[in-house]
Amino acid sequence: MLTKKGKYGLKALVHLSELPQGQLAFVNDIAVANNIPKKFLDAILGELRNAGFVQSRKGKDGGYRLARLPADIKIGHVVRVLDGPLAPIPCASRTQYQPCEDCDEATCQVRHMMLEVRQAIAEVLDNRSLAQMRDAANDDVLAGIKYQI
Repeated sequence: MLTKKGKYGLKALVHLSELPQGQLAFVNDIAVANNIPKKFLDAILGELRNAGFVQSRKGKDGGYRLARLPADIKIGHVVRVLDGPLAPIPCASRTQYQPCEDCDEATCQVRHMMLEVRQAIAEVLDNRSLAQMRDAANDDVLAGIKYQI
């Protein structure tokens, strides 16, 4: 599951992507507009800055802005920075793999299923940019998704 940290980080990036290129936004403005606790957002934006997604400037005219174009920021990369690996279990992770002590990886059906789940999640998140995510609200991207019960 996406944590609140991941969700808030994505919301903040979408907010920044809606600004004219290069314009700065105050943390408080981002927090209020997206219903995010300011202190938590400060920490999240610090991580996003350290990962190269945003830039900051201190002072009266300071704030945050995107460090790259929204089309160049992949959602999968952001989620990994804020929430860690995409895999639901450690033995299915590509970036933080850890073997299970209680099963044989070659024959473990749970691991094989979770590898598929991890791949499906990565397929969506690694192929969707911040620009696409931002623009999807009024787009037909979601209209093509069919839910099966």
